Amino acid sequence: MWKRDEAVRPASGPPQAPAPTPAGPSPVRQEATHGMEREIVNIGKSIVIKGELNGSEDLTIEGQVEGTIQLRDHVLTIGPNGRIKAQVFAKSVVVLGEVTGNVTATDKVDIRDNGSVDGDLVSPRVTIAEGAHFRGSVDMQRKGAAKPVAAQANTPQSPVPQVAQPA
Repeated sequence: MWKRDEAVRPASGPPQAPAPTPAGPSPVRQEATHGMEREIVNIGKSIVIKGELNGSEDLTIEGQVEGTIQLRDHVLTIGPNGRIKAQVFAKSVVVLGEVTGNVTATDKVDIRDNGSVDGDLVSPRVTIAEGAHFRGSVDMQRKGAAKPVAAQANTPQSPVPQVAQPA
């Protein structure tokens, strides 16, 4: 396909304005990924959700969510304006905003430059960028791996002693 170079535009005639776009971001965006189309849903920065959030598509949160977020086979992105106070379960989690709560990902957790997480991370891969904030613990178990021997040794295996009751 041939495209005219903007720098070689003739001097005669007024410059062409770009085509108008609808006001505001689109709530659902289509992206081509490896030949497949994926829907990405956005929760805007003025939206507040309290409760349980479940889904079967990729999600970007710019608003506030309190409760539980479950996107087991999809990507959750917390945008720069996103404020999350929730337990998070997703395939992959990208944090640009703030998360307070535990994050469990089956693939990857990525805390970017100004991202903040206060809670425990459970994921086989974890990335924490320089300038990010993180307070909690990290458990990087692989998929299907059993508990490490050291963790099993610390769990009590003996039964609780019975206390005799007075008659």
